[in-house]
Amino acid sequence: MTKFDYFYGGHAELENVGFSGIPVDDRRESNEILSSVFDEAKSIAQIMDSKGFDTLWLAEHHFQSEGHGCIPNIPMLCVYLSQVTEQLRFGSFFNVVPGWNPIRLAEDFAAADVMTGSRVSFGFGRGYIAREVETLGAPLNDDSANRELFEEQVEIILKAWNEESFSYKGKYFDIPANTVHRGKLLEEITLVPRPLKLPVECWQPMAGGSQRGMDFMAQNGIKGVIAGGTAPGGNAEDTAIRWQETLQKSGRDVALGDDLAIVVQIHIADSEEKAIREAEPFFQEQLKALAPLGRFPTLTEDQIQATYDPSLALTVGLPTLKDAVNDGSWLCGPPDDIAEKISDLLDRFPNIERISVGAGALGIPPSVIRDDISWFGDEILPKFISDRRGVVV
Repeated sequence: MTKFDYFYGGHAELENVGFSGIPVDDRRESNEILSSVFDEAKSIAQIMDSKGFDTLWLAEHHFQSEGHGCIPNIPMLCVYLSQVTEQLRFGSFFNVVPGWNPIRLAEDFAAADVMTGSRVSFGFGRGYIAREVETLGAPLNDDSANRELFEEQVEIILKAWNEESFSYKGKYFDIPANTVHRGKLLEEITLVPRPLKLPVECWQPMAGGSQRGMDFMAQNGIKGVIAGGTAPGGNAEDTAIRWQETLQKSGRDVALGDDLAIVVQIHIADSEEKAIREAEPFFQEQLKALAPLGRFPTLTEDQIQATYDPSLALTVGLPTLKDAVNDGSWLCGPPDDIAEKISDLLDRFPNIERISVGAGALGIPPSVIRDDISWFGDEILPKFISDRRGVVV
């Protein structure tokens, strides 16, 4: 049964967005605005809970005074949101694992699992913003070192959750410490508490689509997330097929879409043209924020530099929202059109586990997000769910 989710990246309600708006490096929001994201998350969660969505996914970010990502501790926020909702689940898309001591992250999640009644899922991320990862004491600019550290951390977190007591010796971590406890050499430790529900549902993005990354995920029981590119014959299909083949090589009998989530961004209006017109500044804000961080890898250096300058941004062939709609990364239009596109996704990915109709939504004001998920919940979701948590396939 396919579940329907929304991914909110934790941004504030920002004014003056898009190429003609405030440059990213000139934007510095007040603490009142930055801290408002917790109320925004609460409002989004309560609407989703009432409409029958399954999971609200959240992104971990740090030091973003621009207001683009303001949630530093996802497990803590999940506990809060669980107290103001009834059935909605919560998860991380994704935790910046290299920025954490892995035992502390495992503890925080386990405590959240206990306090929410196991209404939480976990997302492993390597990070992509040097200001965050490097400042928190981990490598990012050195990709090999980042991957090595990340893989050790993943192994430690999974051992801590799944084993009653454990030890670990690697390049970066030696657990437990070489010390004496109560007169004896310490050989193992126990995570307290451990999650009540095991195994923990874990997810990881497949943005780069490296075979090494896919093999590591399959080896550790981590499910895959594909963002955008869902048009027929596009990147999502290619990555999904490779993921299916990877799982099959690991000895599993799986169909296309098993252990897979697809993430798209919706914006609903009375027509596709109106939806694109309304959302174009939101998409432009994403380009301004993310292109210099390497999140649009096909752009040239001249195009990236143009995102800093509103007088150049529209002259260098930067992608438009219409391009993203054609690519299947955004679904824009009236409810019936979006429902038709989702039906097509379900036909092409018959065993897809999750579809998130938010892709972080950076640049989209939370007030607009609330309208989109309300409209989706009222007019689109009932076409697919047979009960509160299952889809008709």
